[in-house]
Amino acid sequence: MEEKLIVEDNKDFIGIIRQVLDVKQVDVMSYSPLTLAYIGDDAYDLVIRTYLLGKGNMPVNKLNRMADGLVRAKAQSDMMDVIEPMLDEEEHAVYKRGRNAKSYTKAKNATVADYRRATGFEALMGYLYLQGRYVRMVELIRAGIIERLDADEI
Repeated sequence: MEEKLIVEDNKDFIGIIRQVLDVKQVDVMSYSPLTLAYIGDDAYDLVIRTYLLGKGNMPVNKLNRMADGLVRAKAQSDMMDVIEPMLDEEEHAVYKRGRNAKSYTKAKNATVADYRRATGFEALMGYLYLQGRYVRMVELIRAGIIERLDADEI
């Protein structure tokens, strides 16, 4: 007989994942910067896709094209120009760890510098996501995309 889990509906997203899937909590700083970037890439992607869905129902291929403009390495690198001055000391250290990490892959259609900065950005997003600091994560994303879009679209 399967045991029924009791989960609070208002619990934070990662808390629900940890509870329902029995995922142990690990010190975020113990993860490698590339591991933080791995999860940060998807956390950022989810925020962008959620943002775009708020613009109304439209064909998926159009949503994908719109998302592509915000999730590619060059866009993430450009976002760092805006948000880097907003980072606290610990956030900046996480960004730098990600930016300086030795990656064995290269982004399509991105310079090495843009790819490294994007990796730092994704590491920062992963760090904030794993800490459950969703408001901070979304505030930084908003500040970054406001430069790429008209302010009244946000």
